Amino acid sequence: MLQTDDAESLAQIHHGFRSMVTSRTLENKLSSLYKAGKIVGGVYLGKGQEAISAALGTVLERGKDVYAPLIRDQAGRTAFGEDLLDVTRTYLGKVTGPMRGRDGNIHRGRPTEGMPAMISHLGASLSYISGMLFARRMRGELHDAIGAATFGDGATSTGAFHEGLNLAAVEKLPVITLVVNNRFAYSTPNDRQFACENLVSRAEGYGVRGHHVDGTDFLKCMETMNIAAKAARAGEGPQLVVADVLRLCGHGEHDDAKYVPKNLWDESRDCMDVAEQQLLEKGFLTPDEIAAMKEDARLKVQKAVAVAQREPTPDPYQDDWSALGS
Repeated sequence: MLQTDDAESLAQIHHGFRSMVTSRTLENKLSSLYKAGKIVGGVYLGKGQEAISAALGTVLERGKDVYAPLIRDQAGRTAFGEDLLDVTRTYLGKVTGPMRGRDGNIHRGRPTEGMPAMISHLGASLSYISGMLFARRMRGELHDAIGAATFGDGATSTGAFHEGLNLAAVEKLPVITLVVNNRFAYSTPNDRQFACENLVSRAEGYGVRGHHVDGTDFLKCMETMNIAAKAARAGEGPQLVVADVLRLCGHGEHDDAKYVPKNLWDESRDCMDVAEQQLLEKGFLTPDEIAAMKEDARLKVQKAVAVAQREPTPDPYQDDWSALGS
């Protein structure tokens, strides 16, 4: 159980919730910029998935662990320590960003700092995170570091996902495989994707430990991720975590999600509302502290966007496109 009566656990909870607030604030701004024609390419929001994403980013240690976030993992990226300027500069195509304006906005990363850039073959990240961990093991540098990779329900149907999880299982690598079941692979519902009752049942077939959690329950997400991280660090091998949520937006900002049945919308709940209620009821935060967090997030996002908007986009006649990024 997550012990909420000690300072370390409370600090984790506060960090995770702050990351959720910052992520939601940032993504609301990115949505506005996209609709205003300021962003080239797609914008894919993590609305409704912030709790499980932030929980994973919170239990990882930047500079020690390795993390492969997915398209809806802004909350996890924020919790892991991603700079807001990295986000805004990349979305706005600025040469000052980590990808130097040369790649799509969600394909940003800083591999030397433990966060490789996302690739659009969504099932493949488990293989390269496993490779990073395996390389450290071969060099005698793994110690108690762990890795994590996130997937949607749709990505679990790809061959790359199965190959990656099988490799991690055989090698008993310390990796958390987070599957966020948001009910739809773009517009394809669960019953057209897989026949098992729950994706967590696949864990047994690979010989790994499985965890199942309500992805809208922030405190349960924090508890589950702490259990998975501690097990991985203790040498218990891969941990498959399946979190059930409903994506509270379209596949991207270009998608109106009309394929989602009305009853699912009616039954859904927003993890932001749940988390705020939980923290207030348990006395972990006061209304004034939550309001201050939201205002702080607003100001930081506003500043990051303002800075990025003033910076240059790539100049093909001046920039050294062959130079390596960070």
